[in-house]
Amino acid sequence: MAASAVTPGDRLKPLPELTAFLEGLPEPHILFDAQYRILAANAAYRRQYSPERSVVGRCCYEVSHHFAVPCDQAGESCPLAQSRASGQRERVLHLHHTPQGEEYVNIELSPLPGPDGQPAFYVEKMEPLRVAQGQPSAQGLIGRSEAFQRMLALVARVAPSRATVLLLGESGTGKELVARAVHEASPRAGKPLVAVDCSSLPETLFESELFGHERGAFTGASTAKGGLVEAASGGTLFLDEVGDIPLPMQVKLLRLLETGTYRRVGSTELRHADIRVVSATHRDLERLVAEGRFREDLYYRLCTFPIQLPSLRERTGDVALLAPALLQRVAAPRRLQLSPAALAVLEAQDFPGNVRELRNLLERTALLCDGERIEAEHVREAIATGRRPALRPAAPPGLPALTDGPGGAPDGRPADLKTLERAALREMVERHTGSRSELAERLGISERSLYRKLKALT
Repeated sequence: MAASAVTPGDRLKPLPELTAFLEGLPEPHILFDAQYRILAANAAYRRQYSPERSVVGRCCYEVSHHFAVPCDQAGESCPLAQSRASGQRERVLHLHHTPQGEEYVNIELSPLPGPDGQPAFYVEKMEPLRVAQGQPSAQGLIGRSEAFQRMLALVARVAPSRATVLLLGESGTGKELVARAVHEASPRAGKPLVAVDCSSLPETLFESELFGHERGAFTGASTAKGGLVEAASGGTLFLDEVGDIPLPMQVKLLRLLETGTYRRVGSTELRHADIRVVSATHRDLERLVAEGRFREDLYYRLCTFPIQLPSLRERTGDVALLAPALLQRVAAPRRLQLSPAALAVLEAQDFPGNVRELRNLLERTALLCDGERIEAEHVREAIATGRRPALRPAAPPGLPALTDGPGGAPDGRPADLKTLERAALREMVERHTGSRSELAERLGISERSLYRKLKALT
């Protein structure tokens, strides 16, 4: 079945040769007019996005997004509107509806001129971005917030190139997952992705681990060994926590990036590296450069294409997508469900540790839940048990600060943390006139935790 074409009224009719050409392309393609009306769709598009119903004559935004208005009127980027403004080809990342659910799609729109030289038709090519999902999933990147989509659009744009990528952001934002996404969306996806934890390698071993060594190069080198650069040949080398690379090693890494060559430790042979470098750090590299702790030339080599990963608190609405997916990963084979109240408690948290902290909290919550449904009290208890104690309990509002006197050790040394905590709790109980739930709320713990602490006082 060839891609068909329709022409409403006196509109221009696309050439049959054009629709036949689109039909033979392996990637999903559609042809539409300036009014967003689909004139033709090839077999790849029909199989992927609308196997049960014809799309010809319908508007592209209705089929792809289930919108009643064009994308730019519904808060999305519209490649047609952008192409009208620029007069050129445009690329965007969209979240499309498919029979299998929503998926991220790279869209490339090309305008086709009519007899008057002005764009008369538009061709849209679609390539699914398999590394991310807009719904809960067992693996890969998950999210649909505006901040997440901005980050993902940069991943989609840089992945097919050879450019070095620098991933920036707080700890726990998923830098290794994003590095994997860059790799898997690149032409190197069939080759290895080799991760190097720069913070765990001592300076004495860094060069050997990265570049390899020859037999006898140093004490204990009984055999020759290839390094991680060789292991990543043809693929991607991911340098995690690149801000921790010792200064003497930075110049050797710079040489690798500038020339694509390196030497094993103990060898004079120059080797060529066929790798793409992706690096990541939570440190402020510009500040390290200013302090002389990171080479400026290496910084610019690594920072060809920087991508800022958003913190979880910036990703509005994504906790509701991440929590079920992470729970499935940490609680397997159990099939736990989150109650709406439990989810509301999760969404109210700041998560300074970002997705890593959310994952840890869910794993702790799953262990505290004996049934098949996680309730709000399970989450609150997991939050309370995960809080780090202060070095010295602060005095509650309206109460005197604790001193080392009555609560201290007999020889005048400061009391240990447990003794101080008990003294503070006993004083609060004596002064508190409300209910136990109010006291628990004031302390920032659950009633169950408060009950256990009060029982320990007796």
